[in-house]
Amino acid sequence: MATSFRPDIEGLRAVAVVGVIAFHFGLTSLPGGFTGVDIFFVISGYLITKHLLGEIGETGRLNLWRFYARRARRLLPASLFVILATLVAGYFILSPAEQSLYSKGAMFASAYMINLWLIRWSFDYFAADATNNPFIHFWSLSVEEQFYLAWPALLLLAAWLRPGRRTAILVIGVAGLVSFAACVWLTAVAQPWAFYFSPLRAWEFAAGGLATMAPAKFWRDRPLLATGQALVGLALIAFAYLMVSEESPFPGAIALVPVVGTVLVLLSGSGAGQSASQSLPNAFLSLPPMQWLGKLSYSLYLWHWPVIVYAAMLVPDLSGLQRLACAALTLALSAFTYRFIENPIRRNGWLMAGAARALVPAAVLTGAGVIAAYGNARFADHNFSPEQRSIAQSAAQNSTVRASNIDCVLDFATVQPKPCVFGPRNTESSVVLFGDSHADHWSTPLIAAAANNNFQVVTYLKSSCRASRVTTWNWRMKRDYTECDQWREQSIKDIIALHPQLVVISEFSMGNVMRESPDELKHANWDEEWRDGLRWTLEAFSQAGIKVAVIRDVPYNGSYVDKCVARALWRGQQPAACDTPRATAANDEIAAVERDIVRGTPNATYIDMTDKFCDQTTCHVFIDGMLAFRDRHHLATPFAQSLEPAVERALFSSAVAQR
Repeated sequence: MATSFRPDIEGLRAVAVVGVIAFHFGLTSLPGGFTGVDIFFVISGYLITKHLLGEIGETGRLNLWRFYARRARRLLPASLFVILATLVAGYFILSPAEQSLYSKGAMFASAYMINLWLIRWSFDYFAADATNNPFIHFWSLSVEEQFYLAWPALLLLAAWLRPGRRTAILVIGVAGLVSFAACVWLTAVAQPWAFYFSPLRAWEFAAGGLATMAPAKFWRDRPLLATGQALVGLALIAFAYLMVSEESPFPGAIALVPVVGTVLVLLSGSGAGQSASQSLPNAFLSLPPMQWLGKLSYSLYLWHWPVIVYAAMLVPDLSGLQRLACAALTLALSAFTYRFIENPIRRNGWLMAGAARALVPAAVLTGAGVIAAYGNARFADHNFSPEQRSIAQSAAQNSTVRASNIDCVLDFATVQPKPCVFGPRNTESSVVLFGDSHADHWSTPLIAAAANNNFQVVTYLKSSCRASRVTTWNWRMKRDYTECDQWREQSIKDIIALHPQLVVISEFSMGNVMRESPDELKHANWDEEWRDGLRWTLEAFSQAGIKVAVIRDVPYNGSYVDKCVARALWRGQQPAACDTPRATAANDEIAAVERDIVRGTPNATYIDMTDKFCDQTTCHVFIDGMLAFRDRHHLATPFAQSLEPAVERALFSSAVAQR
């Protein structure tokens, strides 16, 4: 074992990977386990900076080829092995459309650029559909590799400006402060950039780098201080694991908690000659199980995500015992990878003899990974059957409103209403469609039915913004959706001024407000607020002499329907495998409350089309040979179009829209 080996760092790796795995495996008591990645970043910054500055101090230069050769031997073989194995397993589990999409992710993961691909497609790490992407966890490895490319140049710049510790501290500190400030700002305005973009995570590596500048003698001479500091550091990490959650504005300033905690532990253990027996925290981190997990941490990180992703696809409602089985499989695969791939290649004498001996095979392996992933995507494209293509096209087809002008459904930030007009222009009869994306998915049959009856349709639509006067939590902004409140108030005034014959409302009422809000913002009277908000909106139109029709919300399915149905057909199963019990999907209790509020309001009518999706026991996702939903809770446009006769009967063949 190298004399520079620090068991506390190996133990920190174990703490980091256990947190990440616990979060991804659904251990809700550790909602902030994902911050284990931040611990890894700080450790990398600490070790790499210490090594590079040591080499610069001894020789005045850096052998970059040797440095990159070590990184290649350490990281590349295991990651490529896991990527290829995940692609092979995906052939039997994923639908062809998913194979094609995620093979592109594997291609970028092989080249350590998947974080840039995720930014390009605005993948939210915490979004529910992220659990379908078996390669999304490679984002952190891409960030680390990009750090390894840029960091040596920064340290060489510091040495060129003026050799010495002070210049290095200044250069690293300035880079870290700039990165931190940009990260905090972009977390609020463009969270995927703050999360995935390596320059905006550089401050975490810089924090580890700065920790190498502190004199180890200070802690060696003060063992009690070192022990107390390590305890505080571990407490901060525990606080992050327990109190930070996916609803938190992350990374942002809150990422300081695990970062500072890790720095404190690293500093406390930096004193030369400090033994584990002298420090309770170090004794804990040096325990054999912690050392074993730390040794396997890289392979554990690589394997845990595809294991749990594919397991959840095969068994959607994994039990606790099944999750433990997944953990056991992850350990077995990781031990195999470490024993037969990771460690032998890293320690191979022939590869260690010269940088070129490692870098040339590394370049070949990287290219092979990219080519294999690209070829897998093309192979998947050839497996599209007519049924698979129909599902993909149905899920991708925009509503009539979005197909006409995507800006007619406002984004999160816009507060000024944008009415869009559809149908005959030479008529004085109009219907307003008002609400969120759950109103928009009714636009296709509504516009067709209105045209048949010589009505215009004017839309007032905003993404994730309910018509009911209730403040909701925006999952992407990580805060109260005040822009929705402003838009709603002005839209209601504008609609009343327009005075249409009818206002049609539909909204994501089945999406419990509590489900979207972080724990600390939950309160007991949310249900009363929602009832009052719906009643207020309906009465605003009713008192203005405008009729209102509320279309009951569609079922909330247990899976992403387009993906689930495509997978079922690919495996030779029936689409009914993706159906959801009515008791879970339809939420009849909320609908009953909604119905009573509507019926208690003059000029208001409740339209319930649940029987188009559900029978007494089950809500179906594939109806009359058509995909009914494009995701968990939005109608697929072709199926929505098939509901035009029912919409016309409900709204135009009765007194609801009477002129």
